[in-house]
Amino acid sequence: MAEFQGRKGVVTAGIILLFGVIAFRLFQVQILDKEYRVTAENNALKYETIYPARGRILDRNGEVLVDNKISYDIMVTPFDVKPFDTLAFCSIFDLDTAFVKEKFREYRLYRRKIGYQTLVFKRQVTGEQYNMFIEKSFLFPGFSGVPRTSRTYPFEAGGNLLGYISEVDANYIKEHPDYKSGDYVGKTGMEEAYEELLRGEKGYSIYLRDAHNRIKERYMDGEYDKTATPGVDVTTTIDGYLQAYGEKLMKNKVGSLVAIEPATGEILTMVSSPGIEVSQLADISRHYAEIVNDPYKPMYNRAVMSPQPPGSVFKLVNGLIGLQEGVLTPNTLYGCNHGYVVGNLRVGCHGHPSPINLYQSIMMSCNAYYCYVFRSIIDNPAYGSVRNGFEKWKEYTASFGFGQKLGTDIPGEKAGTMPTAERYDRIHGKDRWKSLSIISLSIGQGEIGCTPLHLANLAATIANRGWFCTPHLQKDMPDCPVDERFKERRYTMVDTTYFADIVQGMEMAINYTGGGATATIARIPGIVACGKTGTAQNPHGDDHSVFITFAPKDDPKIAVVAYVENGGFGATWAAPIASLLVEKYLCGEISPERKALEQRVFDGNLLHKVKVRK
Repeated sequence: MAEFQGRKGVVTAGIILLFGVIAFRLFQVQILDKEYRVTAENNALKYETIYPARGRILDRNGEVLVDNKISYDIMVTPFDVKPFDTLAFCSIFDLDTAFVKEKFREYRLYRRKIGYQTLVFKRQVTGEQYNMFIEKSFLFPGFSGVPRTSRTYPFEAGGNLLGYISEVDANYIKEHPDYKSGDYVGKTGMEEAYEELLRGEKGYSIYLRDAHNRIKERYMDGEYDKTATPGVDVTTTIDGYLQAYGEKLMKNKVGSLVAIEPATGEILTMVSSPGIEVSQLADISRHYAEIVNDPYKPMYNRAVMSPQPPGSVFKLVNGLIGLQEGVLTPNTLYGCNHGYVVGNLRVGCHGHPSPINLYQSIMMSCNAYYCYVFRSIIDNPAYGSVRNGFEKWKEYTASFGFGQKLGTDIPGEKAGTMPTAERYDRIHGKDRWKSLSIISLSIGQGEIGCTPLHLANLAATIANRGWFCTPHLQKDMPDCPVDERFKERRYTMVDTTYFADIVQGMEMAINYTGGGATATIARIPGIVACGKTGTAQNPHGDDHSVFITFAPKDDPKIAVVAYVENGGFGATWAAPIASLLVEKYLCGEISPERKALEQRVFDGNLLHKVKVRK
């Protein structure tokens, strides 16, 4: 009996304790925890969103590339709307009455889901329209105005690079539940890449409704209101004036122009042409259909999305691999009689002196020379088979960043294409292919596809004599540091000592005066630049014009690629464009003796050469 009484006492004490905990929690929630009351009384409260100013985008010198301006959204709380003069309302905002009727048809259809919510009725009305509305707002119960920021572009450059913002849709909200209807988000370019920094954090004001759902007063004197937090300004690596100049050089041409600071990997200029005009970005919804239907695809960032054959500039990579593998020396001589001929196979070449050494092969861009070099790499007896030699060659090319994404902070970056042994098995039969089967790789043709950014990075790698930092657009700033991965040096598999020989050949291509140099048009008065021309074969029309360069030779400040689709020889368009960009950056202006060349580039229109689907 005593034992039973003891158990009864324990159970009773437990029940009392449990009810005590519950009572305390109810007291805490209902009396002490005001935050809970705010949530519990939601139906009696009206939340008015305060949108933050989006962070600005600056160039490397502090110039504002993307700024904000005040605009106004007209809001509506359908539950509070009373009959109003539709014609008077439409006249303020230059609307069609059918637009208003359609809106309210939707509100009636989804009235249960909408409830007491306030929705965006009309976006970004002008200040004049907003002032007219405020004067007459008493005539339109349930409507209100909210100030918010929209984008403005002080620089007439960088449309593709900067990107645009637009309102989130239902699919985006489903994947990103922290966004709500009416929010804006970066959709392309830097607006997308740095959305988390730029977006800021919304605030709100809370108002109390009375029994008739009329706004009565601020809830708790604004104690639970939240101040909006502006977005963070992002400083880019771009030089705004150089970007504008690069776009002028590429006007009426299809292709890309990319410049990198070799020591840091910072992208100084990235032009995709034809591109989006910044005036279109400011009102993207109005121009969107026009942009997406343009046959030249201005929204397509060719600099990082368009893998193309690199052409003869890829000879530099094969030369470096040959030096590292010990199958080539700077004094190795090979002959060329207008090309490389083995049986029925012929790789053509232009006329030039023969035989030539490594330096001359770069200077004159000899195709036959690199057919010999490539075969000596692939057929190296040390690897036992062509397949193994090819796999080793692929390892080398991968160390330069080819065939893979470089890992930049640019949305939409493509990896490019590099062939595989398995692909050649499918084409030629299992292990039945030889070095001659893939000889086009020796001169940057065949199955290789590189983006212009890959080629600009190659120029930076050679400028650094064997290493590169991952190209990027965000400038490292004390209040907004760049990711550490952008500061790491990435070395190729080729020893740094071999790069000096390639650099010498590139210097001769521009500065040699004894005849045969392919890039003398890129010579800059007072500056020793290094470069390599490329003519990439194109089965759909004129060949592509390619040129990579860096300068100065011994203290490189800038590395550039110009890729002009259907531009013909590398020296015709790409070399002048790239060298003018280099001169503009290093000297601030173009020398008088090159002004005529500059004007020729400005006036050049190659759009008719590019086949597009209308």
